[in-house]
Amino acid sequence: MENIILTGYMGCGKTTVGKHVAKRLGYTFVDTDEMIVEQQHRSINEIFADDGETAFRVMETELLKQMIDAKRDHMVVATGGGMPIREENRRLLAVLGRVVYLKASPETIYGRVKEDTARPLLQCENPMKRIEEMLAIREPLYEAGAAVIVDVDGLRQAETASEIIERCGLK
Repeated sequence: MENIILTGYMGCGKTTVGKHVAKRLGYTFVDTDEMIVEQQHRSINEIFADDGETAFRVMETELLKQMIDAKRDHMVVATGGGMPIREENRRLLAVLGRVVYLKASPETIYGRVKEDTARPLLQCENPMKRIEEMLAIREPLYEAGAAVIVDVDGLRQAETASEIIERCGLK
């Protein structure tokens, strides 16, 4: 399938940059978190609070299977930050399209998300430390699942979009 799948930690630009890429290529933009919220009729925070993270990860896997079964092409897909943690999801993402990991430093991420209360995993006493701890675990998994890695530190959204399009050979 000819889709671009954007992975990476929260705040790395998957949604914002994904919309730029989709517009430039004439692709459809979809956000897996938004799709789950729509299917569940609840916010991500509510799903985490009511059912827990494990149940949410199962919902992500089921959504990926639905997307593959639908055989839709020419999409830019922004994934939830934890989606590639499950090995099964990394495999499904690769079936769905070309996986691009948007790599960002903990400092960049913190600067972008520090005021955002809609991020359940960062509602803690020391969010910067939490980001560093989670990235240490997730970064090797993001890299393992990616066909392309784009370092977004210091790049503007349009520059990141151009880099993705060029590195995916879709100029």
